[in-house]
Amino acid sequence: MDRFVIQGGGTLAGTIKAQGNKNEALPAIAACLLTREPVILHNVPRIGDVLMMIDILKSLGAEVTEITPHDFRICCRDIHHAEPDASMCRHLRAAILLAGPLLTRFNQVILPPPGGDVIGRRRLDDHFLAFKSLGAQVGEQARNYVFQRKNLVAADIFLEEQSVTATENALMAAVLAKGETKLQNAACEPHVVGLTKLLNTMGAKISGVGANMLQINGVDELGGAEHTIGSDLLEIGGYIVLAAITKSSLRITGTNPDELRIIHSTYRKLGIHYKINGDHVVIPSGHKMVIQPDFAGDIPKIDDGTWPNFPTDLMSIVIVAATQAEGTVLFFEKMYDGRMFFVDHLIGMGARIVLCDPHRVVVVGPSQLYGTQVTSPDIRAGMALVLAALCAQGETTIYNIRQIDRGYENLESKLQQLGANIKRLSE
Repeated sequence: MDRFVIQGGGTLAGTIKAQGNKNEALPAIAACLLTREPVILHNVPRIGDVLMMIDILKSLGAEVTEITPHDFRICCRDIHHAEPDASMCRHLRAAILLAGPLLTRFNQVILPPPGGDVIGRRRLDDHFLAFKSLGAQVGEQARNYVFQRKNLVAADIFLEEQSVTATENALMAAVLAKGETKLQNAACEPHVVGLTKLLNTMGAKISGVGANMLQINGVDELGGAEHTIGSDLLEIGGYIVLAAITKSSLRITGTNPDELRIIHSTYRKLGIHYKINGDHVVIPSGHKMVIQPDFAGDIPKIDDGTWPNFPTDLMSIVIVAATQAEGTVLFFEKMYDGRMFFVDHLIGMGARIVLCDPHRVVVVGPSQLYGTQVTSPDIRAGMALVLAALCAQGETTIYNIRQIDRGYENLESKLQQLGANIKRLSE
């Protein structure tokens, strides 16, 4: 098992290019199953989850050509079965995204329960609701999910929650269903928009893109396409915090300024400021982070939600930021009941944090953090611990960094180029 050894306390400087969006790349790769013609994807991040999804498609019979390290040609003409490798699927939450595309090609699809981060209960009910509405049957057999259908027929679907992956699965199943499907209470995150753009380029007829009510007019078949994956807001958000808590000057290139608006107000509450110059984000050095109180001096609250609310996947990151800011702030994690437990690691490093319940923590800062030994529980908490280690005094060892590799490409190399003292060691 690899581990990171980080010597904290230094300042950094330099430029980073934003990687492709993990949460757009995964459904885009799954969508290649919808056509027998080649699909070319650009700006694909070389991270654990994405490479695992590509390997799953290969095991199904897909022909995958690596044009460059971040550009892939995927042809699913010769897919020969609809039972993906169970051992790979159990390590990948996004494996559930294979269900919708495979249902358009096979009468029966068998999938094991997907893996991924352990951050609390993650319901699949809306996936099953969408498939049943479109005419499929959903059952269980030998602890696997079994999806069966004769024909997929358009339906009026109202999702119980704005689930990103359920929206994506419903879209991919509906584009080849007969008739007009209405998908209401759909998720509208930028990566969902990216998938709908890819599907329309392939010949789908989806309207309402970017809204939470989508109309899908089924077509007989989809063709090949060429699509560029957008930038990863979560990686960008993490590097902005890194610059602020280490009082460093960083420039991030290849960003989408419109998407950054969603984090601006939250970061401002923590005393984090940055400038946008075209597609560049510039974070000045020497940040003096002071929590901005609410009106009348009330303690501010930062909570998350579906787009366009603050992303849940940045909660771990901004909690680390708050440990280095002067003042008190309440964080309310509304979406997952296990994400907050990573704060025990921060408390062990010297942070002043009160875990009120599984959903809420109060952070009082600033605190001097000290190096120690910690274990990454999930992708985002793992990155948060890397940031904490880089502003801590002394040496920190982070174990289980496989979790971090699932979402961040060549993290130690990028940080070393900025001047960080970080090493990857193997057992």
